[in-house]
This record gives sequence, structure tokens and C-alpha cells, in this order.
Amino acid sequence: MKRRFQLFEWFAIGVLILVTAFITISLLAVILGGFSALRESLFSDEVQFAVKLSLATATISTVVCMLLALPCSYVLTRKRFPGRQLIEAIIEVPLSLPYLVLGLCLLIVFSSQAGQLLKAAGFRVVFDAAGIVIAQIMVNLPFVIKLVTSAFSEVDLRLEFIAGTLGASRWKRFYTITLGLCRNDLLSACILAWSRGLGEFGATLMLVGVTRMVTETLPASIYLNISTGDNDMAMASATILIAISMATLIFSSRLEKKNKRVTRKEV
Repeated sequence: MKRRFQLFEWFAIGVLILVTAFITISLLAVILGGFSALRESLFSDEVQFAVKLSLATATISTVVCMLLALPCSYVLTRKRFPGRQLIEAIIEVPLSLPYLVLGLCLLIVFSSQAGQLLKAAGFRVVFDAAGIVIAQIMVNLPFVIKLVTSAFSEVDLRLEFIAGTLGASRWKRFYTITLGLCRNDLLSACILAWSRGLGEFGATLMLVGVTRMVTETLPASIYLNISTGDNDMAMASATILIAISMATLIFSSRLEKKNKRVTRKEV
């Protein structure tokens, strides 16, 4: 029995090594391939445009997602009402759909009569940079709501009740207790949403297309350069995207570890 368990352990370790090696080799293949063209790409107008647009749209969409997720998550965790489970299910549906389908949904909505009215009012979405933000919000908002809802669920409701008996308003309880206790989780949600927005491409492709120096984010730059045969520039853009994503992941992991240490001390 003991020998069988040891064989299983060695098998599990072998699988772990193979998975780790596969991921590492895949990433290194892109990084090493794009490193030679990295210096040239950093001074390229196209890549600089893609980096700036990616950072700007990811930041804006993350802020909007957080502003929408906070009240939504508060209601879902603090209120009981008919249809609550149905609303939660509807919010989670986009998490299981391909991003191309989400982009198609947005394209149909903003190509409708209502979308044309928005366009006439000066709010262009289809084939415009603003559509990138909308696509990222559509992809990330359910994910952010799920993370924030999970964080709010961990807050002891008795603390909010005690604060209420001491005269704290509902807003003050929410700001000082709920947000205060969840600040690291909320920051982690922001970082993950920002990183996901940075790499989003499927929904963006359907809604705004890929136009060089107009709707060209870093993922779009990779797609464009690969389709035109400029593999070096594509791998250089991919290397930049990998570097930003890895830095974001490291920061998020450290923040999560810090949050766990603080939680243990409080306990």
C-alpha cells in the first residue's frame, strides 16, 4: 500500500514537472524570439500606440468595473429579495461564454437603433476605441462582481451591526468597515481585472475590429503582425505583454500573501 502511494506521488510530481516545463518552454519561445526585435519595437510608433491604448483602455474599464461591482456586490451580499438567485445566474452567464460571442452580442446591441442614437449623440462604439473599453467591461464585470461578492461575504455582519448601534450611518459602515476590511481583496480584484483587460482580444475583435493605429491594442498588434508575416514584431509585442502580465501577477501574489498574514495576526 505504501509503495503504491509512493508511485502515485512520483507520478504526480512528474506530471507537475511536465506541465511546468511546457508552460516555461512556451513562454521562453516567445520571449527569446522577440527579444532581438524588442529594442526596435520599443521605439516603433505602432507599438508605442498599442501600449498606450492598451494601458488606457484597461485602466478605464477596470475603474468602471469596480464602480459598478461595488454596489452590485453589496446588494447581493446584504439584501434578500425575490429573484436574487436568477440575477446571480444571469451575471455569471458571460463567464462561461466565449469572448467572441460576447463581442457579437455587443455588436448587435450597438448596431441597433439604440446604438445608432448613441452614435448620433457623439458616443461611437462600433469600430472605435471606446468600443474596446465596452468590450473589456463586458468581459470583466461579471468576474469582478464575483470577486467583490466573495470578499464582501467574508466580512462579519456583526461588525456592521455594532457600528450601526453606535450611530454610524449606512454609508459610513460601508466605507469604514466593509471596504476597510476588504481593501486588499478589492485591490487584488482591480489588478486581476486590469491584467485581463490588457490581454482581452476576442470581444474587442468582434466589436471594433483591428485597425492599425486606431483600435490597435497589444493583442491586436500581435494579430496584425502575424497576419502580415512580421513575426519578429509580433513576438516583441507579445514579450511586452508577457512582461506586464508577469509583473502584475507578482504584485497580486505578494498582495495576497500580505493579506493572509494580516488575517492570521487578526485571528
